[in-house]
Amino acid sequence: MTLVVLVRHGLTAGTGHVLTGRTPGIGLDDRGRAQAQALAAHLAGVALDAIVSSPLQRCRETAAAIAAARDGQQVAITEDARFAEVAYGDWTGQPIKRLVKEPLWRVVQVHPSAVRFPGPDGESLPGVQERAVAAIRDWNARLGPKGAYLVCSHGDVIKSILADSLGMHLDMFQRIQVDPCSVSVIRYTPLRPFVLRMNDTGAGVAGLTGTRPATGQHRTADSQGAGRSGLSERDAVIGGGAGG
Repeated sequence: MTLVVLVRHGLTAGTGHVLTGRTPGIGLDDRGRAQAQALAAHLAGVALDAIVSSPLQRCRETAAAIAAARDGQQVAITEDARFAEVAYGDWTGQPIKRLVKEPLWRVVQVHPSAVRFPGPDGESLPGVQERAVAAIRDWNARLGPKGAYLVCSHGDVIKSILADSLGMHLDMFQRIQVDPCSVSVIRYTPLRPFVLRMNDTGAGVAGLTGTRPATGQHRTADSQGAGRSGLSERDAVIGGGAGG
């Protein structure tokens, strides 16, 4: 029964505002570093046979914090490009408030299995799921049925893995939320995967409710506030958003 701990990287300066994608050199900001340190302390006692990271800097920094806090256990970090961020093509580096006006945005929301991001290097969302799930299966086989390992990756990539484990069609994966530095856990057995935990940020239930809008007002918000992003509360943030 292989145990997989999925961790999304911590916050960056553009998280929730800009679709960073595979832009190089984007590291954690002060909030993200604090998140990574807190998560590392939380996971310090969890026995791991491997730590696997997306090659992008924000994931490598998050994984490094987790590795440095091992409770008497040295675990090397291995990079695996199959856990890299979605190749968003021409959308890379664009403000979210601009992308929400694109016709493709609505397709990503309701029919992601039909989406290929624009541009010569744009990736399809089915292709993302295929590479990510294949990587999980390979690592499961490498570490064996008693293995336990951590993967540090990106919001949409982790959502695609969770959707596969839940037996959900990819068109449903926008119903899953994966916040920065959240933990999701899957136990893989020969028969089926079991999702043990999803989007655990250790925040408890206090942050699940927000301020109720006044009568007659319409609250539209992403995790950073809707006015700036143009997002409706019914939309999932491409790239994963900035959390609660």
